[in-house]
Amino acid sequence: MENQKTTIPKWYWAVAIFFLIWNLMGVGSFFQHIFITDEALQALPAAERELYNSYPFWTKIAFAFAVFGGTIGSVGLVLKKKWAKSAFIVSLVAIIPQMTQNLFFTKAREVYGPGTEIMPVLIIIFGVFLVWFSAFGIKKSWLQ
Repeated sequence: MENQKTTIPKWYWAVAIFFLIWNLMGVGSFFQHIFITDEALQALPAAERELYNSYPFWTKIAFAFAVFGGTIGSVGLVLKKKWAKSAFIVSLVAIIPQMTQNLFFTKAREVYGPGTEIMPVLIIIFGVFLVWFSAFGIKKSWLQ
């Protein structure tokens, strides 16, 4: 049987680049949260400062696994590597408890108001999509 080259559609690259940028923004957000200065924390409104300080330490660990797993997975998509799926699974396993904590066990809605749920839900949807998309890429032989 003759070796045939698998053609990857252009939209694949748009998706891969979009999610690489998305996850790099997540890494930036992680570093902003972890390395916030006392001055910056004091400049926040009292309710936001209280919310910020109320998150348990494990959510920071989950945040790290979520964004770095997503970024590594996105790099895998760009490099067309099967291991992207494993990285996205790690990310999703971290996203779910982190966003559950944010949605149901904090006063985020009281502090930020209506619409607070949009970003956590979007993050969960994107996490699920990336696991599916990488599996789809493996099935189509786009990822080796």
